[in-house]
Amino acid sequence: MGDFSMELNEDQLQVLRWVHDFAEGVVRPAAHEWDEREETPWPIIEEAARIGLYSFDFVANCLADPTGLLLPLVNEEMAWGDAGIALAILGSTLGVAGIVAAGTPEQVAEWVPQCFGEAGDIRLAAFCVSEADAGSDVSRLKTRAVRDDASDTWTLNGTKTWITNGGIADIHVVVASVEPELGARGQASFVVPPNTPGLSMGQKFKKMGIRASHTAEVVLQDVKVPGTCLLGGEDRFDERVARAREGKHGKSSTAMATFEATRPGVAAQAVGIARAAYEYALDYAKERRAFGRPIIERQAIAFKLADMRTRIDAARLLYMRAASMATAGKPFTAGEGSMSKLFAGETAVWVTEQAIQILGGCGYVRDYPVERWHRDSKIYTIFEGTSEIQRLVIARAISGVHIQ
Repeated sequence: MGDFSMELNEDQLQVLRWVHDFAEGVVRPAAHEWDEREETPWPIIEEAARIGLYSFDFVANCLADPTGLLLPLVNEEMAWGDAGIALAILGSTLGVAGIVAAGTPEQVAEWVPQCFGEAGDIRLAAFCVSEADAGSDVSRLKTRAVRDDASDTWTLNGTKTWITNGGIADIHVVVASVEPELGARGQASFVVPPNTPGLSMGQKFKKMGIRASHTAEVVLQDVKVPGTCLLGGEDRFDERVARAREGKHGKSSTAMATFEATRPGVAAQAVGIARAAYEYALDYAKERRAFGRPIIERQAIAFKLADMRTRIDAARLLYMRAASMATAGKPFTAGEGSMSKLFAGETAVWVTEQAIQILGGCGYVRDYPVERWHRDSKIYTIFEGTSEIQRLVIARAISGVHIQ
């Protein structure tokens, strides 16, 4: 791979124009309706599948981009349209990331296409990690996986919470504890195939934002899966456990490996929300007149917009750097992935708040989209690692000290 560059080639630009047209023409006009309904926007997902945007081939092509920039840029464009609908369409990629991070090539080839299905038979995927008492601290997962050597099966029991596509997905990737005394290093990831008995949806959550994205509990009661559903295979897992028992250093947990891979994409979504709010506020400030002049001519407004644009561009640079490094196989020695997610999430919250302030009373009512963008933005300082956890990761990386 060559040196990092922000210059996109014509193929990348063509894809982004196509995605932007979908976000502008299909997603954004439907955003208010599905936010109010708080339901999965199946017609939008079906349209995305019909044109090939929601498909294994599209995601595979994005992942094959040698710069690593295409998929996060797609995330930004989709979230610019609407973050809730974007997550409804892109949420399956988190399950894909879980399979790719932990699975063998054979498992990836078998299960990843099933995370999408086909235009006439849409499938969804979910990545199930968080629990009521184990959100930021994934080492304390209570969901257990017990192996039965005689039948070569695993039995899963537990309850996952805050799961995107939880319970409605066809493919659930579940992280469970096999050797609890080893913490995160004693955990493993399992694919739970469609229609497996014992897996059900628990509570569906009513959320502040991203309301078109389905979020629910996933309940596992004596869920039995064959040994082939252990991602990475039993030999690799047994070797990892043996190294952990000997006190040898090992790779990060499968959950953490998945989050490391997805953080630049999550940061890109936050940038998309911030960009939408900034653009709307800029247009409003040019048209809205107060005291006989457009409010853009007032420094109090113009300087807000200048700061908004600066932070958005800085956030984009951070996620592009992290995505480029991840694709090139360069380690995040200073927590670059966490930097991108931390800064982008907090930028989205700040920018959308400034947009509300610029619109005044109009920014506070649902007739205008900036209040929805503000509600949507907040989750980006919480899910896939809170801002506090991102700062912890960065602080440990730059200091070499196990800060608590």
